[in-house]
Amino acid sequence: MTTDISIVWLGALASLLAGLATGIGALAVFFIRDLSDRLQDSMLAAAAGVMLAASFFSLLLPGLEHGEALLGSTWAAALLVIVGILSGAGALYYIHQKLPHEHFNLGPEGPDASHIRRIWLFIIAITLHNFPEGMAVGVGFAGGDVRNGYVLALGIGIQNIPEGLAVALSLMAIRYSRARAFTIALLTGLAEPIGGVFGAAMVWLAEPVMPWTLGFAAGAMLFIISNEIIPETHRNKYKTLSTFSLLVGFVVMMFLDATLG
Repeated sequence: MTTDISIVWLGALASLLAGLATGIGALAVFFIRDLSDRLQDSMLAAAAGVMLAASFFSLLLPGLEHGEALLGSTWAAALLVIVGILSGAGALYYIHQKLPHEHFNLGPEGPDASHIRRIWLFIIAITLHNFPEGMAVGVGFAGGDVRNGYVLALGIGIQNIPEGLAVALSLMAIRYSRARAFTIALLTGLAEPIGGVFGAAMVWLAEPVMPWTLGFAAGAMLFIISNEIIPETHRNKYKTLSTFSLLVGFVVMMFLDATLG
């Protein structure tokens, strides 16, 4: 039988493994000199598709099911999940406004950061991406649904691989060595187990608001997808390729959830 404490540990371990997949992707930096805009856009878009499917099938649908079982009402469950979605998106928006960060290609955002080294702006940006992903994995174990948590961790880990490569290559573009670029990319993935512990603990400490918590994690990821990744992948002339890559990522995650979950 899965206990509340073991759920927190499972969430931490699964999100750690998913985060380490960033390092797997970054390993390619030792063999690849450059990544074309075409390939980078398609890989990041596919990662966004995985996140999008994970939000729906591993977070929102279980949230609605938990809410209906808890409240005995479909509309009340839907409202509670909706509040969670908007809360998660609002929280990420607020953090983005308060923390300076720099995207791969879209440039700096947030408060003036002229006094902060560019490398730290990249690290902050990737941390802002990875924390809600880790939180989603932790929340995915809600209610002792271990299989759902594992499937979500697998999906997030898969989409972390191209992200890790993109991060490492971006660091090399600003004259960091291959070894240092790999190390930093790997370390950015460690934001995920922190998010995983946070997400699992939120469920453990406040199980009655589990539908809201699942919605919160989904809302945070949906904000990242729409506000960060899609604009990044549509900045060049490959937006159609990026759209279909997103769809491929979506159906892969949907398949994993349907067959393994």
